Amino acid sequence: MMLSAEEIRKIDHEIALVPMRKAACIEALKIVQHHRGWISDDSLQDIAVYMGMSTEELDSVATFYNLIFRKPVGRNIILLCDSISCYVMGYEKIYAHLQTLLHIKFGETTNDERFTLLPNPCLGCCDCAPTFMINQDTHRDLTIDKLDDILKEYK
Repeated sequence: MMLSAEEIRKIDHEIALVPMRKAACIEALKIVQHHRGWISDDSLQDIAVYMGMSTEELDSVATFYNLIFRKPVGRNIILLCDSISCYVMGYEKIYAHLQTLLHIKFGETTNDERFTLLPNPCLGCCDCAPTFMINQDTHRDLTIDKLDDILKEYK
């Protein structure tokens, strides 16, 4: 699958904002992921060629960032903060309950492809721990009682 005209247009916009073409590679990855849901090997190769990079060079960038997905993910991405603050404030109970509710562990996607569960080293909400994000929504001061209602919001 080749890059679409819209993806190229958006990537070109990002390239115009930086002094070197390769400097826009993260934005290029994010643009393609936004349109396709994840970065397949074919997508990675297409982006690499367009950016003037080797596939290995771009893959090293893609695999460094935890929000570039190199395998298919669910419609909703849960990023559970596992920082020390969240850990102290009950992260383990939240993670255990999520595993029970969703029947998945970190790095897995529910059978209905509704959720993918991933650890995140810090969401910057230490004063409201434990915390997780679903897509762009941050949920703070989590308790087991809140999880069911929060998850119902995401289809």
